[in-house]
Amino acid sequence: MRTLISTAFVSLDGVMEAPGGEPGHRSSGWTFKDLEFLPEAYEIKGREQEEAGAMLFGRASYQAFSPVWPGMEEFATYKPMPKYIVSTTLKQDDLVDGWGEQTILRSLDEVAALKETEGGPIIMHGSTELGRNLSDAGLIDRYHLMVFPLLLGAGKRLFSDTDKDKQMLKLVEQEAYANGIQKMVFDVVR
Repeated sequence: MRTLISTAFVSLDGVMEAPGGEPGHRSSGWTFKDLEFLPEAYEIKGREQEEAGAMLFGRASYQAFSPVWPGMEEFATYKPMPKYIVSTTLKQDDLVDGWGEQTILRSLDEVAALKETEGGPIIMHGSTELGRNLSDAGLIDRYHLMVFPLLLGAGKRLFSDTDKDKQMLKLVEQEAYANGIQKMVFDVVR
């Protein structure tokens, strides 16, 4: 069974929205504004590229990343990697050219079936709505979180507010950096 990893930049109060400067959120770009850049704090991002066997996106995150990442040198390892996009509305013609094998999945059941295939870990960047749905369905195995020392208040959150039984997590890696960012890696306890 493949490991499904949710990787996210998140504020201390759990907001994931607009970390890279996407329009619409009043605090857009919060991952690089007002914080000293420390390369060591982002080591896990390079490791994710080396270890992943496939990528998973929700429609909105795919549409945000796909016009940009294929041409970026810092994401070159992701270019040939198989990509899976979970969407009920996206069509094959909507996929970008030159970004490796891309497959549209129409349901969480198809994500569960993908996890049963052979291969390395499946990494999911962002994808807030999909991530909450996958978590609620018990399909996420690990979280790679970069927690930023700020409170954003309103915005799309990492975890859903679905009324469900508690889910235990096991902290398997952590580090705090001089700029206040904390790296936390959690395995989901089954």
